[in-house]
Amino acid sequence: MNSLKIFILILISVYLIGGALLYLLQDRFIFLPEPLDQDFQYNFKEDFSEYNLEMKDGAMINALHFNTENAKGLIVYFHGNAGNLSRWGEIVTPFVEMGFNVLIPDYRGYGKSTGSRSDKKLLADAEEVYAFAKTLEEEDNIILFGRSLGSAFASHLAGKENPKMLILETPFHSLQDVARDLIPIYPTSSLLSYQFANHKYLEKTTIPIYIFHGTEDEIVPFKSGERLSQSVMNAKLIKIEGGHHNDLALFEEYWSQMETVLNDE
Repeated sequence: MNSLKIFILILISVYLIGGALLYLLQDRFIFLPEPLDQDFQYNFKEDFSEYNLEMKDGAMINALHFNTENAKGLIVYFHGNAGNLSRWGEIVTPFVEMGFNVLIPDYRGYGKSTGSRSDKKLLADAEEVYAFAKTLEEEDNIILFGRSLGSAFASHLAGKENPKMLILETPFHSLQDVARDLIPIYPTSSLLSYQFANHKYLEKTTIPIYIFHGTEDEIVPFKSGERLSQSVMNAKLIKIEGGHHNDLALFEEYWSQMETVLNDE
């Protein structure tokens, strides 16, 4: 009996310690930033400008604006949870080649961007970036694009602003939805400081929403994106059969559908 009690106490202790670590270290699990020196020089073949946008709390958000002649519109692109603009700048250049200008910011602690993170600060940063975007392009020609983690910021803006459309790539219904799938033994709704509830952000938006999701996504399950598409108005789910989380751009179907969406065909 004593051995059984000891075993149960050990299990409970391990569970509680795991929960505590999840709560305390969640920032490290969610965000995978790669800082850059402030004097780092970006190098892309496309024409671009670099901006340092000052936030209300004094933080600085580094952003790139890719330019093309006779642009069809401006894509405001919120990237995934890893890396920095030296990598993501390469990823967005196909959209420039398709005839669109692109504004892409780094998040706090990523690349050259500075400042401490919280859900409120990150969402407020997105609002500041969007305000800057409206100085570059008429709002009815602005397309919001959110990839993975970036889907939270793009969705937040889509619920508050009036862009032309919203495109989400490998998005989640909510961050809690993903955490629940990965660690179902914990009450993630209580442990997570970052909720990022995309379905709530998009409750009242009436703009067209296009969701691209791979059926074999191992990070944000396809069912989470599917659930999001079913819970908001005007959403179209574009299923990429066999697609994983980071390889949708390798599929011909992805680009053919993307071109149709972007050109409003």
